[in-house]
Amino acid sequence: MNAEIIAVGSELLTPQRIDTNSLYITQHLNALGVEVLMKSVVGDDRVRLAQQIREALERVDVVVLTGGLGPTEDDVTRDAVAAAFGRTQSFRQDVCDEIAARFARMQRPMAENNKRQAMIIEGAEVLPNPNGTAPGQWLRQDGKVAMLLPGPPREMKAMFNDQCLPRLAALLPAQVIRVRAYRVAGLGESDLDQIIAPIYMKYANPVTTVLADVGDIQVHLRARSDSEEQANALLEEVGAQIEAALGEHLYTNDGQPLEAVVGRRLKERGETLSVAESCTGGLLAERITSIAGSSAYFRGGFLTYCDELKTALLGVDPRLLQAHTAVSEPVARAMTEGCRERTGSTYAVSVTGHAGPEGGTPETPVGTVFIGLAGPTGCRVVRIFSGGDRGRVRRMASQVALDTLRKTLS
Repeated sequence: MNAEIIAVGSELLTPQRIDTNSLYITQHLNALGVEVLMKSVVGDDRVRLAQQIREALERVDVVVLTGGLGPTEDDVTRDAVAAAFGRTQSFRQDVCDEIAARFARMQRPMAENNKRQAMIIEGAEVLPNPNGTAPGQWLRQDGKVAMLLPGPPREMKAMFNDQCLPRLAALLPAQVIRVRAYRVAGLGESDLDQIIAPIYMKYANPVTTVLADVGDIQVHLRARSDSEEQANALLEEVGAQIEAALGEHLYTNDGQPLEAVVGRRLKERGETLSVAESCTGGLLAERITSIAGSSAYFRGGFLTYCDELKTALLGVDPRLLQAHTAVSEPVARAMTEGCRERTGSTYAVSVTGHAGPEGGTPETPVGTVFIGLAGPTGCRVVRIFSGGDRGRVRRMASQVALDTLRKTLS
């Protein structure tokens, strides 16, 4: 079976609210072997929503709707589903009594419009809601399934887990979806695809998806089969070829970010790390310490944004700064050597550059960054250039700094 998720509510079409329910639903549908082919957000419009449901039923076997089950006039999900299925609705006194009982337990009077939540679509099964007043509904027709779930995540998750997943599992053949998530550094998206496209294009299963971020590309393989063993075998067949093709650019096959991979290697080796940052303004240290357990290998760092602190805290010679400026190979080298000496760490990484939008020179334009790495075998400096805005330059600098260390630890 394939599925489509429709999040209902005009508020989800504004910057203030984000649909997170679909992520949770997708995760659990995939665990049953159900592929989510589309997600959409539809405002509080009966006609528009009914049309979206009709189109979804033509595409997929399972339609999951979240939101729009409240008591007000703009809660239109029940009406739209009934229209899409060509069914009527009727008032159910037993459902209304349960809603009233919940209000009584909360010691609150039930408003008259809450009776709208007791309108049930012809032939639908009522899904109890122990965490709210809006019951859900489960509807089947011509081999198709529609689930009507409340919008608040606390209510939706409990209803989906307890009421919908068991019903859906009983309808499904034995099938599973398994995912392998590769992450790659040091390659552009087009360069990476040129390397791996000849591999993955030969296979319809698993499906390959390439996701690009600043300095970090993810390659997701999704295998679908009737057993976990077969799905894993499909992943291994394609994955082994991709791993061999990508070589040292591939830094993980379990989806972990670069800071986690570097941290794991430092911990395994019993080694430590410190940082000296200028243009990244603490971003590198933040990424390192975002990993639980980083205190086992991260000793600390220096945020030396001005030349005076580079001298006072890291011991950078003022004459070096005057002769070469702060954005230079000699200063990056002096920063990382000073950092390692003062912290006693196994490795030290420094970052200095022009993040922009101002401050560049003809020799070192905005986007130029020098990254120093000092360790037991000496010190080296890498120069990079990153186009884009200030945030992109800083993110790329932190990514290359971590990747340079990763390669050293390999």
